[in-house]
Amino acid sequence: MAKAYWVACYRSISNPDALAEYAKLAAPAISAAGGRFLARGNAVKAYEGGIAQRVVIIEFDSVEHAIAAHDSAGYQAALKVLGNAVDRDLRIVEGVV
Repeated sequence: MAKAYWVACYRSISNPDALAEYAKLAAPAISAAGGRFLARGNAVKAYEGGIAQRVVIIEFDSVEHAIAAHDSAGYQAALKVLGNAVDRDLRIVEGVV
């Protein structure tokens, strides 16, 4: 079974305090669902129209686990705290077998 990855690319952060509160709730919810943080922080370099803003990559054992983590009560509570404090793109992609 192929692993899956959350890739979150932030375009802007309008409320860093709300993002910090979100992270306090989101990280344990994601870890509890089997997610493993591979990278998180500001992009070192951006190419091809990219923005050198925050990027987070999280590995899961499968697409189903990644979706379940996103849809979990704990992560949904974190999203409520985040509100509209950021503009980001969150994608789930399947790993290469």
